[in-house]
Amino acid sequence: MAKDDARGDGRWDARAMLELGTRHARLEAEGDLDLVMDTLVADPVYEFWPIGLRMRGRDRVRRYYEHLIGPFYAAQKSYRLIEEWLSEKSLAQEYEMVVEIDGQLETHHVIGILFARDGLLGGERIWGSKAILKQMVGPVWDELEPIED
Repeated sequence: MAKDDARGDGRWDARAMLELGTRHARLEAEGDLDLVMDTLVADPVYEFWPIGLRMRGRDRVRRYYEHLIGPFYAAQKSYRLIEEWLSEKSLAQEYEMVVEIDGQLETHHVIGILFARDGLLGGERIWGSKAILKQMVGPVWDELEPIED
């Protein structure tokens, strides 16, 4: 893959963003951690809103995905894509998730915005309740840092 685009043809546009974001989501759903990490820049940044916390760096992000793909997906009973928005810079998706938390099924809505940087994903901005974000982030939760302006 060329550094500046997802298609390898030298152009970066909304279609390239969609292809990169779709590939990332497919690999995540398939549980292919190494290939998920290959879709990310060297120093990815993940922001969690509205709580205003973030994580950065490959080590934390890898551990986040290990938990997300493993224990979190195991607790997720269903999910559905509600809406998707696309530009050349980002792919935003709203999901409804039914997750088992402390023995109870809970329905949560989450919005994730994947953003591009140098032909790869620079990270993601994720909106959700504190309860669902804490479940998604898992063991990396205590390492999150406040987002500074």
